Amino acid sequence: MPGPADLVLVNGTVLTVDAAFRSVQAVAVRDGLIAATGSTAELRALVGPGTEVIDLQGRTALPGINDSHLHAAAFGATRPPLALDVAWPAVSSIAGVRKAVRRKAGELPPGDWIFGNGWNTGYLKECLADPGRTLRRQDLDEVSPEHPVLLYEFSGHTSWLNSRALEAAGITATTPVPPGGVIETDADGNPTGILREGAQDLVNAVVPLMDDAAREAAVRSAIAVCHAEGITSFTEPGLGPGGTSLFLGVADTETLNVYARLESAGELRARVGVLLLPLEMGGAARHLPDRLVELEGVCAAADPRRLRVLGVKLFADGIPPSRTAWMHEEYEGGGYGSLCLHGHSDAQRVEELNTIVRYAHAAGHQLGVHITGDHGIDAVVEAFEAAQAETPRPDARHYVIHGDFASARSLATLARHGWGINMNPGVKDATADAMDAIVGPERSAYQWPVRSAVAAGIPVTASSDAPITYPDWRRGVASMMLREAKASGRQSGPEQCVDLETAVRAYTSNAAWQDFAESWKGTLEPGKVADICVVDGDLAHADPHDVAAMPVAMTVFDGEIVHDIR
Repeated sequence: MPGPADLVLVNGTVLTVDAAFRSVQAVAVRDGLIAATGSTAELRALVGPGTEVIDLQGRTALPGINDSHLHAAAFGATRPPLALDVAWPAVSSIAGVRKAVRRKAGELPPGDWIFGNGWNTGYLKECLADPGRTLRRQDLDEVSPEHPVLLYEFSGHTSWLNSRALEAAGITATTPVPPGGVIETDADGNPTGILREGAQDLVNAVVPLMDDAAREAAVRSAIAVCHAEGITSFTEPGLGPGGTSLFLGVADTETLNVYARLESAGELRARVGVLLLPLEMGGAARHLPDRLVELEGVCAAADPRRLRVLGVKLFADGIPPSRTAWMHEEYEGGGYGSLCLHGHSDAQRVEELNTIVRYAHAAGHQLGVHITGDHGIDAVVEAFEAAQAETPRPDARHYVIHGDFASARSLATLARHGWGINMNPGVKDATADAMDAIVGPERSAYQWPVRSAVAAGIPVTASSDAPITYPDWRRGVASMMLREAKASGRQSGPEQCVDLETAVRAYTSNAAWQDFAESWKGTLEPGKVADICVVDGDLAHADPHDVAAMPVAMTVFDGEIVHDIR
């Protein structure tokens, strides 16, 4: 007969997130696994001399949060002290950005790079006051004349440089634009300092890369934040040779090796799924086979419940705020965007997409494809379907990443084949106020159609896309339930609201499904891993407006308490 439990949580609301979404009072843990759930009285029978008993006092326990699209190494690398925080609300104006850069310049020797992350024109007061106000290299030149400055926009798809950084990257009025990229210029044809999509490779190629010690520090820092947020699992969505020029180089293959070394040493305190990134944005399909060979076996020795390669990541288009998502209808003011794949025409880029998807699918990989525009999503889903017809696989679990404007037709196709979609409610909050002017009110209200995807039968997952947004799942849950534009108060597509169960599943059981791990994590059921998040409040009955303010009181990972502020 099993012995006493190691840990018992009692007198709370325990959301098991099982098939019935049962709520009980208590949960018991033994040997790193869930031993039992039930009433407080029932689980008292599992208390022995060495059992730690914690009175939840009405708090809510639920499965450890699985942030299913979190660039953890990049998140750690783009936070202080490794980079400036120029995200709202920390910085809400161009003047605030300039102040932060000036301060950092005073701390560094001349010539050292200054990095930052998080700016968003939708929250810079000068841009809000004057819609024609653009960001310029001159804004940064005055406060950092002796330091090259590179500030990533919150989305990671646009960079803001000063003149010294442009010089270091060799960017002039005659510089060829990389495939899928944009170098913004002024009326005289000179670079303004704004680079979009693949054009960022020009500067990323010359910045000093992080060494292994800094990479490891970034990963450890990110996991510490995850513990504080109740996150016990996450997907690193893109590590490999295609990430060499992303996020200060921290998305490349060497970071995958850092994860492997941490796991081997028993120091990886999270469950990490990895999507390989064999191709850079705009990279040619012909390089894919050799790149995948290079990545074989990197994590083969790891415990698959701690570190596992799940599949392949592909960047297929840009993002709507930059007008680089590939749309069927024009943006307000013109333009359709495009795929950001290799090729000089839409037809060539679609063929590249089909070639990449076909090869990765036939090789047995799960595919996670970054795609946001409705035209692009239709093309990706059609590529999935063509690959499946050519090489039938029973349970590939391919998925669309972001899927901002997924059409009803694409949603139905994803559901029919058992494929998924990974959405970002925090990004919806960050961009909602600006999207009316970019795609018009109707499309803006529809963006991220969570309810439509659920109604189609798709196991929708939700994620932060950190460092794009902070990994705060409570804010994500609230956003999914409310669909409000925070700054203006205008509701952004209330018909796409979902209930608490749907929102919680998107961060737990559905995310485990995306990881091919639903048999051993994602719910609080006996035999599954003891990963638990406790929030200070009654999540099951809370007003959705109050959910975002609920602190994470405790996090249990693998049966061990790793965060506790009770």
